[in-house]
Amino acid sequence: MTPCQFAGILVVMSSERSSLSRRDFLKLSALGLGALALPPQVWEALSTPRPLPEFPPGELLGRNCAADVNLAGGMIELRSRPSVTASVVRKVYRDEVFTWIREVPAETVSFDVPSQRWVETPEGYLRARYLQPCRNQPNVPLTSMPEGKKGFWAEVTVPYVDLAIANPAPVSAWVRDHVAYQLQPRLYYHQVMWIDQIRVLDDGRVQYRVNERYGNPGDLFWADATAFRPLTEEDVAPIHPDVDPATKKIVVNLTYQTLSCYEEEREVFFCRVSTGAGTGSTPLGNHSIWRKLISVRMSNTAENASYELPGISWTTLFVGNGVAIHATTAHNDFGFPRSHGCVNCRPEDAKWIFRWCHPTVSLEPGELTWTDWRSGSTRVIVVDNVF
Repeated sequence: MTPCQFAGILVVMSSERSSLSRRDFLKLSALGLGALALPPQVWEALSTPRPLPEFPPGELLGRNCAADVNLAGGMIELRSRPSVTASVVRKVYRDEVFTWIREVPAETVSFDVPSQRWVETPEGYLRARYLQPCRNQPNVPLTSMPEGKKGFWAEVTVPYVDLAIANPAPVSAWVRDHVAYQLQPRLYYHQVMWIDQIRVLDDGRVQYRVNERYGNPGDLFWADATAFRPLTEEDVAPIHPDVDPATKKIVVNLTYQTLSCYEEEREVFFCRVSTGAGTGSTPLGNHSIWRKLISVRMSNTAENASYELPGISWTTLFVGNGVAIHATTAHNDFGFPRSHGCVNCRPEDAKWIFRWCHPTVSLEPGELTWTDWRSGSTRVIVVDNVF
């Protein structure tokens, strides 16, 4: 397992955020420390909030999330047919968004990756594993902080939103590597962050100051407020609260890459997941949930795996060194091992699990550490090779 750090405890990272070597990462971090030495126009661009772009039409969209793996590249190939042997229409760059027409199977089997799913777009076909399903649902923003509140949780409801750096210089490695590449930091559909200030510009546009309540070493941002939907009590309302907590259990099957929620022996929820790609990285056995957070930053400083991820939402920790069930926006390859140990879920699945399992977590403060985690918390049973 690869140890990671957040909010004072070790965790195991679960998203393929960066393919940079440790050496490259340190070099980029050093570059980032010199952010104020960048040309003034570059720094001004990185620290100036941008309005939302015009996204393509469609009820369902797909964002190229392959760039989440490597900020220097992340290009994928748009092909004329759903096959790796089909002609290439063009290269698709970081975070390009497409109208998602439908998902189709591959016309010819490719053995370089196990997933054979493709997505049809108006321009051609893209591999589904590289497209984050998303929607474009901008919001009417709040113009002042809710009475008596010092902040609120908010979910991104558009494919992506640019973040303008509000610090004199970036603090976190994930911000420094964006600065090194002169790329605007972004948040993506379904990520959840903490909003602690609101400002209204002279032209009437509203901006939120974006923070992280848990695990933030000091970075702050301004962003277009229309990208964020404030969470409500309904978002964290317990699911099946009348069911005896002792009868609830979660079963993660490494063979089939699935997760099932049971009440007694009745399956009440099922989803595909991505567990650890390394042998033993998602520990087998009978575990108990001991901490839950609506959103948290995760980071990793191990050799060849140095990166940070902000806004990891609906995080349910069940192993003491930090293995968790949580939402993932960096890939759409559920059903195949992808992580460094955690259990990657679609955001909507991670949220359902978060609300259903025990202990329950309220909107304020959005975090709970269960001191008596051997009693009263939901069991997470990780099995392998079960037929």
